[in-house]
Amino acid sequence: MSNSIPTIGLGTFRLQGQIVIDSVRDGLAAGYRHIDTAQIYENEAEVGQAIAASGVARGELFVTTKIWIDNLAADKLIPSLKESLRKLRLEQLDLTLIHWPSPNGAVPVAEYMAALAEAKAAGLTRLIGVSNFTNALLRQAIDVVGAAEIATQQVEIHPFLQNRAVVDFARSQAIAITAYMPLAYGKVTQDPVLAAIAARHGVSAAQIALAWSLQQGFVVIPSSTKPANLASNLAVRHIALSADEMAQIAALERNERLANPAGLAPQWDAAA
Repeated sequence: MSNSIPTIGLGTFRLQGQIVIDSVRDGLAAGYRHIDTAQIYENEAEVGQAIAASGVARGELFVTTKIWIDNLAADKLIPSLKESLRKLRLEQLDLTLIHWPSPNGAVPVAEYMAALAEAKAAGLTRLIGVSNFTNALLRQAIDVVGAAEIATQQVEIHPFLQNRAVVDFARSQAIAITAYMPLAYGKVTQDPVLAAIAARHGVSAAQIALAWSLQQGFVVIPSSTKPANLASNLAVRHIALSADEMAQIAALERNERLANPAGLAPQWDAAA
């Protein structure tokens, strides 16, 4: 397995119990090899169960989890990651992210990034990264571990929230971007611009939104519980959008942030 992150992953946010087991099982059967979960999703054990039952070789899989804010302190991060590994039935994660920065800086960035780097050095995870970081927080993380050690910044990106300031800074540091909620909770399916482009290509508006992200070099992690949608999400690699179509989608930016939990979200960078 290389250090590159598979460009299309299967998200498991809000999926629990048998629903997430079925989604991961069907996703792996469809050809997904990148699975994204998190401690706070409370589905790591079910994801691990589905992976174990799939028969897919461990070396073919790329599994990501995320450290929850309650586990950011230096004495908690590694024990919590070991518990995630136990639930996932894995000896090593492919990627471990800080899920959200510590609210109000209660735990310093330097403390949890150093603990995350220690987890990597101990072999608990091959790669490390961050999620939901502002540019200022990402700079702090870089100061601790170096930009080359941060495999990705995972942030909300879809046609209605393009997070350009965050994308530009991450790119300047050669840090990959992973786009979560790339379908804006299904809102892309109702957009007339995306629908018109989709009609020209003979595909769905959701597929156009994913292709738009992939064409910018982002990793995408859509979630789905329907085998047909799982398959169509994977099929977007074959869609090539024109420069004019990319520009039309870029014009849909409206700073519509869907993941903005009070008391948890940082002071976001201004829309660029």
